[in-house]
Amino acid sequence: MLKYHNKGNSLQNRFTEYVKIDTQSDPESATSPTTEKQKNMGKVLVAQLLEIGITDAHLDEYGYVYATIPSNTEKQVPVICFCSHMDTSPDCSGLDVKPIIHANYQGQDLVLPDDPSIVLKMSAHPDLKDQIGNDIITASGTTLLGADNKAGLAEIMEATAFLVQHPELKHGTIKILFTPDEEVGRGVDNVDLKKLGADFAYTIDGETCGSIEDETFSADGAVLTINGVSSHPGFAKGKMESAIKILSDIISALPKDTLTPEATSGKQGFLHPVTIQGNAEQANAHFIIRDFEDEQLAAHGRTLEELVKKIIAVYPNSTYELKIKEQYRNMKKVLDKYPQVLEYGVLAIERAGIKPKRQSIRGGTDGSRLSVMGLPCPNIFAGEHAFHGKQEWASVQDMEKAVETIINVALIWEEKSK
Repeated sequence: MLKYHNKGNSLQNRFTEYVKIDTQSDPESATSPTTEKQKNMGKVLVAQLLEIGITDAHLDEYGYVYATIPSNTEKQVPVICFCSHMDTSPDCSGLDVKPIIHANYQGQDLVLPDDPSIVLKMSAHPDLKDQIGNDIITASGTTLLGADNKAGLAEIMEATAFLVQHPELKHGTIKILFTPDEEVGRGVDNVDLKKLGADFAYTIDGETCGSIEDETFSADGAVLTINGVSSHPGFAKGKMESAIKILSDIISALPKDTLTPEATSGKQGFLHPVTIQGNAEQANAHFIIRDFEDEQLAAHGRTLEELVKKIIAVYPNSTYELKIKEQYRNMKKVLDKYPQVLEYGVLAIERAGIKPKRQSIRGGTDGSRLSVMGLPCPNIFAGEHAFHGKQEWASVQDMEKAVETIINVALIWEEKSK
C-alpha cells in the first residue's frame, strides 16, 4: 500500500493558508452561518476541491461545503463521510493569525513574538514531550491559531488529493462535509443528510495523535431570568429587590468543590454559568449543563432549579423563569449499535503506526448530533492542542499521521466489503 507523503510541505502550506482566513463564529447571531466570513473559507475549499478534480464540490446558502470522491471499486461499499468544521471559537480572536513554524522542536519554551508573555512550556503542555524533533506550529501571541478545526480541513483535503492522485488505491464512495458554526453548537443545524447520502461518518476534530473518541458529554443549555423590583435608589428602602443581587446570590451559591468545570474531570459532569447580564429590574444568566449520563444531566438541571427556588424565596416580590434546552446527546448509544465504525477507525490508526487511544470527550463534536440524527460518527484526532486560546498549537508530523489515518479508513471500508 502506498504511504502518504507530505510532498513539498503541501500539508503545512494548506494549513497555514487556512488559519489566516478569519472564520470566527458568533453565538449571538441569528443567521446561518452566524458570520458571513465563514463562507470565505468555504469558497477557498470548493475552489481547491475542483482543482483536485472533485467535480461536484459546492458551497450552499448556509455555508456548508459538500463534495464526493467517486467509488473506484466494483465492491458494494458503504458510503463514508469525513467531516471538519470551518469556524473558530468566539473565545479568542481569529483575525490576522500569523502562523509560526518552530522547526525541529527540542523541548525548549516557545515564546510567541507578538506577546512575549505568552509562552508554551512543556510543563503546561505535557503532549509536547512526544514532539521532540517535530515541527510545531503556533500563532504569534495575539490570536488563537485555528488548528481547531483547520487542521482537520487541511488533513481531509490532503487525503482527498492523495486518493485522487492514486486511483490504484481502491475505495468506495467518499463524501466530504465541511460545516460552519460548530463552535457555537449549531454545526449541523442546516445540514442536508439526504443530499450528503452517507451511511457512516468520521469527524476529524480530535486532539492527541492516535486518539479516537466514541463518547461525548450530553449537553443542555439553560437560561435563567430573574424579574426583580426596581425603585429609585434614593427611595428604595423596603421596596427594591435587585435582580442583579438576586442573580449574584444564586451564582455565589453554586457548588464550588463539585459540579463545576474547575473541580471535575473524567466522567464527572458540571453546571457552569457562561454569561450574565441585566439591571435591577431584570437580569439573566446562561448556563451550560454537561454529563455523560442523561439521567445525571437532568439531575443537574433540577439542582439548579432547587437552588434558584431557595434563593428567590427570600425575595417575596420577585420571580424567576428557567428554560432548559437540549443541545446534543452522548453519541455512544448510537455508535454501540455499529461497532465496525469504531473498529475500522482503530485499525486505520494502527496501520498508520500509532497506538490507538480510545477516549471520551469532555465536550461535543458535530458527530454528537450527526450520530443522533442517524449518521453514526466517531471523532478521530486532528492533532490540535490548547484550542480556543493564544497558546494553541499543532504538530506537522501528527497532522501527517491524521492524513494517513483518513486514507486508511477509506481503504479499510473497501477491503472489508464484498
